[in-house]
Amino acid sequence: MINIEELKFDEKGLIPAIVVDNKTNQVLTLAYMNKESLNITLEKKLTCFWSRSRQELWLKGETSGNYQHVVDITADCDKDALVVKVNPDGPACHTGSYSCFGDEEFSLDALMKLIEGRRTNPQEGSYTTYLFEKGIDKQLKKIGEECTEVIIAAKADDKKETIYELSDLVYHCLVMMVEKDITIDDIKNELSSRHVIDHKVKQEKMTE
Repeated sequence: MINIEELKFDEKGLIPAIVVDNKTNQVLTLAYMNKESLNITLEKKLTCFWSRSRQELWLKGETSGNYQHVVDITADCDKDALVVKVNPDGPACHTGSYSCFGDEEFSLDALMKLIEGRRTNPQEGSYTTYLFEKGIDKQLKKIGEECTEVIIAAKADDKKETIYELSDLVYHCLVMMVEKDITIDDIKNELSSRHVIDHKVKQEKMTE
């Protein structure tokens, strides 16, 4: 990805690393690397930093499970700072926030990552964690219930309630997707492959 020998480390042997979510481009954290931690990062394809407060190597996720899988590392024009693009397993911040710079602008990808984090790093009192603990049968039951609520709200021509119930349905579907290792990209790719979707005739109409 990069040539370590070309990089300019400071007088303490450190270089700042800006960690960015590869999918959302949200800045997750700013940390520091030395040559050893950068070599570990390149070898394991997981972010490893140098803790200035503890004066020791720090493999992100080693205790929390919130690993950051490295996609790409680039240096700036002066070779004295890095941008590290990652696919995170969970929150980047020790507070539990997705980013150390505050919660990101909402997106389905970000919500999916939060849900994934609740599976890999269970949180006491979390409803999402509860759904993963109960398993697929509970998740599917909730999806069925939410489908019914959507139908009732839409049939009543209640737009606000329909939006509310649709949101519940989408959320529970995302939980089930994480359970079954289905990604949002999988759904996007499937929809993208249906080039003639607008030209298909419904089976109900064909049998009229």
